[in-house]
Amino acid sequence: MDVGQELKSTPENGRTFLTMKFQREELLILTKTYPEPSTKYRETTCVAALTRSGEMRRIFPIPFRFMGGEEQFQKWEWISVAAKKANDDHRPESFKVDFDSHIKRIGEKIDTHHDWAQRKEWLEPHIMESFKALEPRRQTSQQTLGVLRVSRLLGLDITPVKETQWNEKELANLTREGLFDEPTEKRPLLDKLPFGFHYRYECETPNGVEAHRHKITDWEAGALYRHCMRSHGPCWQEPFRAKLEDEFRNKDLMFLMGTMHRFPDQWLIVGLIYPPKQKPSEQLSLL
Repeated sequence: MDVGQELKSTPENGRTFLTMKFQREELLILTKTYPEPSTKYRETTCVAALTRSGEMRRIFPIPFRFMGGEEQFQKWEWISVAAKKANDDHRPESFKVDFDSHIKRIGEKIDTHHDWAQRKEWLEPHIMESFKALEPRRQTSQQTLGVLRVSRLLGLDITPVKETQWNEKELANLTREGLFDEPTEKRPLLDKLPFGFHYRYECETPNGVEAHRHKITDWEAGALYRHCMRSHGPCWQEPFRAKLEDEFRNKDLMFLMGTMHRFPDQWLIVGLIYPPKQKPSEQLSLL
């Protein structure tokens, strides 16, 4: 299918209508979530990004582990994709990608120079100082992605999951051949994370400090767990916490928050954003 071609769909009542066209646009990658089994795509991950005009995007399906190396993009990298508003996902930021047209890496990446100055420019319009401001905004504007600044990181909860292995249906999806991947024997089976990771944190509000707890689904957290397990075995929690707890307490920590498709009022930490804290001299210069 060519980019821009209109798709025809015929419902049960026999009517034929035209859907939205795929449009190619450039996106700045902010995060991707840890993969999950998918009935249609074998496995998939959700990616959050910004358009050139600063609008939030949630793009799927992205079978990231089965994409060619030339297509495997990184955070803070600009890519070009053909996408259209998702018909089966009413969240306004959710767009479906046309994989026939391929994801193209532009070769442009935003660096961390000057304490993340350019990255912060892109994030600033979306930053909220309180979690409790996110849900009222969703109820009025239906927005389901936002950047939340953390005033204080209280701690990291690590909790064993009830089922440490994929169930029969999930395993069947993961081991069959998907639409976008090569034969299954050429890709290792997706690891199921045996632990859930939750941040406890505080936000400052006009009514005082409020504490919250949310689950982390950022791919980086899952990848860090696997790395720490390989390098430290049973003692993996020490380096894991050293990164996500101790080191991040000294950052200007922000969470990219997103909601679940089936439960749009339930929020997750889909991305971790951790620029350095401003130096006291820099803060005074802004006054």
